[in-house]
Amino acid sequence: MQQLKNTIPVYDICSLSSDDHILQELIARPFADYLQVHPNLHLPHRHSFYHIVFFTEGGGHHTIDFEQFDVQPGQIYFMIPGQVHSWNFEGAVDGFVINFSEGLFRSFLADEQYLEKYGFLRGVAQESVRLLEGNAYTTANVIFEKIVNEVKSTDAASLDLIRACLLELFITVSRSSPGYATQKAPLQNQLILFNFRKLVDNYYAEKRLPKEYAAMLYITPNHLNALCKDLLGKPAGELIRDRILLEAKRLLINAGQSISETALQLNFSDNSHFTKFFKKCTHVTPEEFRKNSGGHV
Repeated sequence: MQQLKNTIPVYDICSLSSDDHILQELIARPFADYLQVHPNLHLPHRHSFYHIVFFTEGGGHHTIDFEQFDVQPGQIYFMIPGQVHSWNFEGAVDGFVINFSEGLFRSFLADEQYLEKYGFLRGVAQESVRLLEGNAYTTANVIFEKIVNEVKSTDAASLDLIRACLLELFITVSRSSPGYATQKAPLQNQLILFNFRKLVDNYYAEKRLPKEYAAMLYITPNHLNALCKDLLGKPAGELIRDRILLEAKRLLINAGQSISETALQLNFSDNSHFTKFFKKCTHVTPEEFRKNSGGHV
């Protein structure tokens, strides 16, 4: 089988920076201006940094890791390094965009995993898009404007102020999320779920069974499954499957390798087993998915 070239670019902060941004770890601009400076970013691409967009006007749709979302005023989305996305806007689009490096909070927060406490910063497409209304919309708009203005400042304290504003933004979005006020899950259960998802991210190609993760978490498989259903509405096995499927799609779109090599990388016994798994989940074969995706992720 003829191998495909890795045609989806990966952008870093430096490749998207401009002269009016003196901070190398962060870019903040009105979104309309950002689109004018980077007109080709509507095509599928990845980032090596965190990426936030807040829409104040516009239409069309955008796609994050093969999940499509309609653009609407008040919508905010978050992306972590490595995710794939594209835009297909209609009419005038505006708002704000913030890109920041993985190291922005490293020396600022004692908890290195602090950002991951927020569901929208864990790299799950369905959880990373939120709609802000009322006070949350107004507060977010003020925060973005403040960051856009502060990023051009030469004051030595500007970077710390921007960090504080970003933390305020995360808390504002979290508080406005559906179910926030009625979240009854004990902290211990939330921690178990958080650790489970981290383990799945690390071992999805090696461990396929919930009981394997339950053993690593020192709980029973039934307990793990009950937590996943209670907090996420999905059984543990489905979360594992979803992570394998996401990586399969990323590899099929991006990697310059055959489908058999993709199957091997994901630890399937053979190409037939991988194809059967992929078609059961998506109703298309890996070959059909690769062909149909083309340049439209």
